[in-house]
Amino acid sequence: MSNTPMTPGIAPGRLPETSYADHFSDLHPPLDHHEALVAADRCYFCHDAPCMTACPTSIDIPLFIRQIMTGTPEAAAKTIFDQNILGGMCARVCPTETLCEEVCVREVAEGKPVEIGRLQRYATDTLIADGTHPYTRAASTGKKIAVVGAGPAGLSAAHRLAMLGHDVVIFDARAKTGGLNEYGIASYKAPGGYAQSEIDWLMKIGGITVETGKMLGKDLTLDALKADYDAVFLSIGLAGVNALRADGVEKEGVVDAVDFIAELRQTEDLSTLPIGRNVVVIGGGMTAVDAAVQAKLLGAQNVSMVYRRSRARMSASDYEQDLAASKGVQIFYNAAPVGVFGEGAAQEIEFEYTVEENGRLTNTGETFRLPADQVFKAIGQSLEGVPEGLTLEGGKIAVDAVGRTSLEGVWAGGDCATGGEDLTVTAVAEGRDAAEDIHAKLMES
Repeated sequence: MSNTPMTPGIAPGRLPETSYADHFSDLHPPLDHHEALVAADRCYFCHDAPCMTACPTSIDIPLFIRQIMTGTPEAAAKTIFDQNILGGMCARVCPTETLCEEVCVREVAEGKPVEIGRLQRYATDTLIADGTHPYTRAASTGKKIAVVGAGPAGLSAAHRLAMLGHDVVIFDARAKTGGLNEYGIASYKAPGGYAQSEIDWLMKIGGITVETGKMLGKDLTLDALKADYDAVFLSIGLAGVNALRADGVEKEGVVDAVDFIAELRQTEDLSTLPIGRNVVVIGGGMTAVDAAVQAKLLGAQNVSMVYRRSRARMSASDYEQDLAASKGVQIFYNAAPVGVFGEGAAQEIEFEYTVEENGRLTNTGETFRLPADQVFKAIGQSLEGVPEGLTLEGGKIAVDAVGRTSLEGVWAGGDCATGGEDLTVTAVAEGRDAAEDIHAKLMES
């Protein structure tokens, strides 16, 4: 984003310098010891707990909460990490309000669930803070596995494979590991360099080598990886950005929301990051919310999110939408972009109202315009650079329930593969399960 010539309405330093630290501090401050005990005491420790069923990684939630109550948060963390080795980050970014907490018996009965996410953070932070790693490697198997992509799925697979005694090499196209945890989520959800500190802790398992700046299709080929390694796990994410079908999208000031978020996450001094006076975000997912809220926190005067369908159809949860509204973001529903207007640079963007009938959108012919010196496109991402021989389904790599692809010896997981929702916690589960299947397959021979 910083390479784009700055338009008159886009400027850095819109806020007093002291405001940035406050605006981008922890969205949900951690529980202290007493608060954790009070929160844990609300759990009913249900038999066949619905929260466990709702968790994509199947963490034994009643058990880890009971362990917190008995004064053993380190044991609680081990319970979490056994199922979700990135449990610390997931405690920060997982949409618990639509997963475990939504089905909590307390939520159903009282409208206020047990704070499972914050309790999970309390436990995992306690263990990570003492610097120990609760896992040891099994005896070496002599097998070597390539993991392409150092996001949540790749890191989860690598840790489980290393723990099982395999040697793992992780390749990633970027300069840092972490994938979306490092580059793609709102800064206020994981401040203080947490993504990298969690990875440093994860790497203490040993047996994992990381090679950054290595892109599949450019620096690596799948054929070479298959020849050099006993198995390959692909977790390459979605590097492409869907095209916006509107006139004028080539104008200055129109950028991809994922690029804005990535630059913000890597900027040490937020007062140097340029932001517009009037920002419009196109899209209705988590990326759109993260971009809109952070634009407002950087000092944009007016920030609008515009989504082509209804509120009920937005993939961002009600909680996330309400968060955006609480930060001053105006949300427009049932409006599709028509064109960006301005002399070389964005000044306005026009939308046309839509109606939905039988699942199909129809334009009404009624239009409106919003001032916009900066437009963020957050309309979804797509798969790029897929090696030949892999079967695709719905624009993603087709996999079975344990991540096997159409190519022998190649597994895949995370956003690049078919399976569950595009969530960190789902990616972790897919990486874990693929690792277990890779291990079982390799040990057959």
